[in-house]
This record gives sequence, structure tokens and C-alpha cells, in this order.
Amino acid sequence: MRVLIAGGGIGGLSAALCLRQFGHDVVVFERAPKLESIGGGIQLSPNGMKVFQKLGVAESLAEGAFRPAALEMRMGQSGAQIFQAPLGDWAVKHWGAPYLHIHRADLIDVLAQALEARAPGALRLGAGVKRYMQTGAGVTVELESGEHVEGGALIGADGIHSVIRQQMQGAQRPRFTGNVAWRATAPMEALGDLAPPPTACVWVGPGAHCVTYRLRGGSMVNWVGVVERSDWTNESWTEQGAREEALKDFEGWHPTLTRIIESASAHYRWALFDRAPLEHWINGRVALLGDACHPMLPFMAQGAVMAIEDAWMLASCLARNDVAAAFRAYQEKRLQRTARAQTASRQNAPTFHQRETAAQLAAYGPMWLAGRLAPQLIRKRLDEFYAYDVTKA
Repeated sequence: MRVLIAGGGIGGLSAALCLRQFGHDVVVFERAPKLESIGGGIQLSPNGMKVFQKLGVAESLAEGAFRPAALEMRMGQSGAQIFQAPLGDWAVKHWGAPYLHIHRADLIDVLAQALEARAPGALRLGAGVKRYMQTGAGVTVELESGEHVEGGALIGADGIHSVIRQQMQGAQRPRFTGNVAWRATAPMEALGDLAPPPTACVWVGPGAHCVTYRLRGGSMVNWVGVVERSDWTNESWTEQGAREEALKDFEGWHPTLTRIIESASAHYRWALFDRAPLEHWINGRVALLGDACHPMLPFMAQGAVMAIEDAWMLASCLARNDVAAAFRAYQEKRLQRTARAQTASRQNAPTFHQRETAAQLAAYGPMWLAGRLAPQLIRKRLDEFYAYDVTKA
């Protein structure tokens, strides 16, 4: 069957590769005229890497990625360590696949090259989907150029502002969380003695937190900073802010963090909006995937990985059923898990942003104790997500 995919990001390209794995023809429509290098780092936890292992691209991804030594939490201003839980080979042994940090552009490049090798010409750039029409036998998309393309099914993997979702369900009314996220990358060589640790590190503080980790074999550092503020509500993650404003938001924080901000050439920011889980993702021969149906706050690093899991599950269901039954099975198998990831992400924000000393002691004291006496308890809290293997579900 020929499956049409709106969106050539992580979810769309992963879906295309999974569908090819199960024998379907695919066409991916991406609005952008070229695959840009814009973006920052992505954490590929083991549950996502298991899909890439099945697709035969895990080794290519690892070549340009960084393998963190541990999960870590520090106080954002003093830098004092709250806990550190080793990863590395332990992650592979316990969760069944490695934990990697990779630049979004490098991930997209590996997936696009793999798709071109397996389905030459399947990725169409500069081809945004405007709307879809269904018949009993298939689905047709109308591109922004006016061209019409027919297929047996349509996957809406076109992101948080999905055209496919809006046609299917109407406009959403997301809730502003009162948080704004910054992101930037900086070369390691510019950081000197202030380079962050080779870990997936969360730096917590009053009304804000940061995340740091290394990319591209350790030659680059990724920084994300989230701060509570209500004077800026643009959700676009490609809009640049000013270095001075980022520094102001994290004034008084650890020199490692301010050095990264100072050393970055571009500083992007976007307002964080929360959305309730959707009750349905499907409409006949059309199904949503990834951020188009379950966008989540970036406090669990599961947004991209949930889209990757979606891709495998959807392709697997299509291999065993007609389109309507396949999409119903896909939705049934994914709704609860992705809603749980959304909830867990939402709940992490206040944990990271404790303002009062007593609240910090109550939140971080048990973590500090566990990190020293039983670090496996910290990692065990992640089993729900990382130990899961969608290729065996």
C-alpha cells in the first residue's frame, strides 16, 4: 500500500522507515525546501533506540552521537551535586539499548539518508500539505502548490501546529504554562575548565532549571534553560532571542551555565504550552503521530522518542489489519502510554523549580540520599519508559 506522510521531521521519517520495513510504499511531504541544521540536542533513551536497532540505523546514529556517563542533578546556582546514577554499559544491560545524545540535524540526516537508500525519491521537500480528502478506497492530499496526490492512508506527522490535526479536530486551545524555554549549543573548546560534566545533567533552582549534555562525540554542548515568566508567549521554537536576555534570566547561576550562554552563537526561545491528551487520533484512513497528537512539555525528554515508538506501532498494526482496523488498534495501544508520558513531563516542572529552602530539602534530600546509598532506585523510576520495547509490544 502507498502511505502518504505529512511532515519530514523525526516522527515522519521514522514512520516512513518503519512502514518500509513492513513492506509499504511511502511518500513524505515536507514543507521546508531543505533539511535545515537548525535545532539542538535530543536525548535518545533506550526505548527509542530499540526501534532504530530494528531499522538498522542504530550504529550510524551512534557514530555522530555522545554516550553520557550518568544521569545527574545539581543545584543550579552552587553546582552542588544532588545525585549521579551511572549509565553507559549499565543502560544497555538493564534497559536493552544505549542512551545517546544526538544533534537533531544529525538524527534527521541519518534517517533521511536511510530512507533515500531504501525508497529513492520518497522524501519530497518544499511540499507542504494543505488538506486531505477521503473516499472509501483511499485518501488524497492537496499540496500547497495545488498538486493532488493519492494514497491508501495518510499519516499526520506535521508537528505541534499540525494541519492534519486541525482539519480532523478543529483548532486547539492550549494552556500557557508560565514557562519559557531557551536553547543553545556551544563548542566545547570555548568552555575550558567550565565545561559541563559528561552526563545528562539537570540543574535546578528557584523558578527555573537548566539541562546540559554533550553532542557530536563530545565536541559540542547542548543547553536548555527553562524559566518562569509571563511576558513572552510565542510558541515558535525557531525564533531567536538575545544573549543578554538569556543571561539575565539566569543571572547568579553557576558559571558553567553562563559560560555556555556567552559562548553560543544563537539563542532560541519558545513559550511552553500544555495540551490535554486527545481522545482520538484517527479519522477513517487518516492517523496522527508524534507531536501532532500528543505534544508534551520537555521535562522528561520523551517527546521525540514517543513519536519513534508511534511509528513502529503504527507500521506494525498496518501490517496485520486493513487500514481502519489498523488505525483503531494503533490508537488503542498508544493512547494510555503517551498520556502517561505527558503527565510525567507535566509533573516534573514544579520538582525542578522549588523556591523555598524547606521545599528544596523535601524534594532533593531523598534524591541525595538515594544517589549515595541506592542509585539503582533513581534509575528504576525510569523503567516505565526506558525498559519498554515497542517492537515486542
